[in-house]
Amino acid sequence: MAQGYCVKCKAKKDIQDSKEITMKNGRKAAKGKCPSCGTSMFCILGKK
Repeated sequence: MAQGYCVKCKAKKDIQDSKEITMKNGRKAAKGKCPSCGTSMFCILGKK
């Protein structure tokens, strides 16, 4: 499970319902929602 930073909670948390996406430049990222407040979260993943 990927971890991201929630701007609303100001804390690092696990991303709920995370989906792995590919950005325009070809890099992988995780996109989902904060488990506490439901705000959208985004995290750029490593190249591997």
